[in-house]
Amino acid sequence: MFVILLVVSLLIAVGISIAVIAAFSRPMNAILYRIIADAVSAAWLKYMKFAILVVGISSGVRIREFEQYLAPARWDRTAHAADLTAERWLLELYRTAIETLQGIAWMLLVFFMFALIAFVIVRFTEHRFGAPRSDDTGDPS
Repeated sequence: MFVILLVVSLLIAVGISIAVIAAFSRPMNAILYRIIADAVSAAWLKYMKFAILVVGISSGVRIREFEQYLAPARWDRTAHAADLTAERWLLELYRTAIETLQGIAWMLLVFFMFALIAFVIVRFTEHRFGAPRSDDTGDPS
């Protein structure tokens, strides 16, 4: 029963991560292209997609918390492993979804904060030195 819970949690975390990647690919691509404006922006976008997947899975599938279903606490010799009831399943799957989204949200917040700072620096440099780019739309396509 534990293995099934682990696999289902992994699948939920991967599914949510892929959905977030699909939702944020175009905005991240536009931001990276505007800031970097080079072929390396595509590489950074691939890295960001990979990072979202890794952060989503590592945040959503909490191995340390799942250990309670395998063995009792080491300090309590009379305790027993927690039972995997239907209520526990629902709680664990809900927790997986929420923690996956929360981990990704923090990562994207940090990314967008740094992107905003970089965008302000790029705009300041363009304004200061009069080097506006030929395609100021920010659309990489």
